[in-house]
Amino acid sequence: MNKELALDYISSHSIIEIKAGQHRTTFLEIWMVIVNDRIFARSWGLAEKSWYHTFLQDPIGQIKCGKEIFNIKAVVPDDITDLTPEINTAYLTKYNTGSNLWYSQGIIQQKHVEKTMEFIIWE
Repeated sequence: MNKELALDYISSHSIIEIKAGQHRTTFLEIWMVIVNDRIFARSWGLAEKSWYHTFLQDPIGQIKCGKEIFNIKAVVPDDITDLTPEINTAYLTKYNTGSNLWYSQGIIQQKHVEKTMEFIIWE
């Protein structure tokens, strides 16, 4: 199943590519984490033309895991308050070396937590 392939890839790779919305033509490299077999990412730059804001307007997109491309729907999770501690831990655990550590500690700050999205793979 596609979901398991994506989960395995995201779990074992630092950088995942994403294409936000149906009108973008290129992929962007971002960090993603897995919590309870669900895929999450947070916006770092917080820009109005970011992947996050694009998904708010057009929730259909794709993630690229190596050579595999998966169709996704992006949603702001209803249970984000409950999941935030686990997502924070996932970022701190996965991105815990070298220069990544500064960014992982930053991405668990409230302004980034507020820009958390879940990606649901659909066939």
